[in-house]
Amino acid sequence: MKKLLFILLLMGSFIGAQSQTTSRQALRKLNLAEYAISQLYVDSVDENSLVEEAIIKMLSQLDPHSTYNNAEEVKEMNEPLQGNFDGIGVQFQMMEDTLLVIQPVSGGPSEKVGILAGDRIIAVNDSTIAGVKLSTEEIMKRLRGPKGTMVDLTVLRRDVKDLLHFAVKRDKIPLYSLDASYMIEPGIGYIKVSRFALNTGKEFLEAMKKLQEQGMVDLILDLQGNGGGYLNAAIDLANEFLGQRDLIVYTEGRAEKRSNYYAKGTGHFQEGRLVILIDEYSASASEIVTGAMQDWDRAVIVGRRSFGKGLVQRPIDLPDGSMIRLTVARYYTPVGRCIQKPYTKSAKGDGKAVEVDYEQYRSDLIDRYNNGELMHADSIHFPDSLKYTTKRLARTVYGGGGIMPDYFVPIDTVSYTKLHRNLAAKGVINKTVAMYIDGHRKDMNRKYKEFSEFNANYKIGKDVLAILKQEAEKVKIDLKDEEYEKSLPLISTQLKALMARDLWDMSEYYQVMNTTNESVVKALQVLNEDYERYLN
Repeated sequence: MKKLLFILLLMGSFIGAQSQTTSRQALRKLNLAEYAISQLYVDSVDENSLVEEAIIKMLSQLDPHSTYNNAEEVKEMNEPLQGNFDGIGVQFQMMEDTLLVIQPVSGGPSEKVGILAGDRIIAVNDSTIAGVKLSTEEIMKRLRGPKGTMVDLTVLRRDVKDLLHFAVKRDKIPLYSLDASYMIEPGIGYIKVSRFALNTGKEFLEAMKKLQEQGMVDLILDLQGNGGGYLNAAIDLANEFLGQRDLIVYTEGRAEKRSNYYAKGTGHFQEGRLVILIDEYSASASEIVTGAMQDWDRAVIVGRRSFGKGLVQRPIDLPDGSMIRLTVARYYTPVGRCIQKPYTKSAKGDGKAVEVDYEQYRSDLIDRYNNGELMHADSIHFPDSLKYTTKRLARTVYGGGGIMPDYFVPIDTVSYTKLHRNLAAKGVINKTVAMYIDGHRKDMNRKYKEFSEFNANYKIGKDVLAILKQEAEKVKIDLKDEEYEKSLPLISTQLKALMARDLWDMSEYYQVMNTTNESVVKALQVLNEDYERYLN
């Protein structure tokens, strides 16, 4: 009950004196109801569970992004955004009920004691984890632990007869928000940002400076699939491209006065040409950056309409470590667009309260596909009431449902067949690579000492496809299908890209995959042929 009292009092502090009487009445009503249930109900009840359910129910009446998370969920949710966690520092994959090390984190605890890519961790602190059908979550719990604590690992290494034993001191393991940065063509850099976390601005600046040292003049910023993160991280990133006092975003709500966020004029890429890639999974902080660049005519936006999340959540920590993320404002792009897509279906009796249409909100992306929007730009219609004009060139842009790109790229419906989706969903492609690399790592490292050699000369052969077929048969997927021929170029690219990741890192993975990414291909075309047509 203390949790419920705490949150209600906290929420009450945000409202004016006139509504405080109503708030106190509501609090007494809830307090009495909870007390009656706990004291008089025929059976014993879990009061904490009742309170949590009450909070969840209250939030469900507001909007899709006001949420409650228990203490464990808060920890898991914060780790990717805080930029680190405590652990042993390995990238791994489960193969045949065994933890296979893909790569130890560079400079991390496991690398320091000598654990290598390809090692199999079969026991943790004398407790077997191989062949006992533990979940990935359970294995991660055993490997992770507070910084400075020790964990004993038993390792099976190919071509080594005896088991190896390592004592690893857990440490802070960095989580990077940049997946890739490289020169995609002479003079053109490419950076992929996967989330907006605590250190995103710093990571981006470091990557950009390295590319500028390699001769980067123009930049492709890839925000495809980026679901957002910290508002301040988005502001830091946008600052790199805009001039002093250029408005990046502003927020405003019923109890939140308007707050403006301006560029400082200290950015390191204020002049070069910029293309930003988005898709239907680009949301929140991604849309802040994209919207600011579009409003200031600073970048050409390539891809498909973004998700449409324009609500600002304030985290409210509760005494037991749980948290409410309460929507307190909307964010607006520099020209005043709120790109939040609709989420209500009807007004209630008082004419003010609304009902959240969760079913429609969750199915929005499926609806976009079924309506043809992901394949045809002319399937998207915006009302004139949502029309705005950009700051410098007075181009027409729209609010009310995501950022519409300047250059539309349809989703690939040829290579991404039902067969391919089954292979990916059942882990066949990843498992094929893990098995092949496990048996050929030394040969591959000897033959391809540099990624450039591998990228230029290696082709997926019949030996790899034989493993693919074998693994597909195990999960009852028949490759004797015309869909296989349609998807084979994509499958081969993914196999090669995953090999590059396992032998090098994620940046090399994207260097391979981007050769088949239509949005990346179009971005290069825009920079080489069409940029002035959009921003002139």
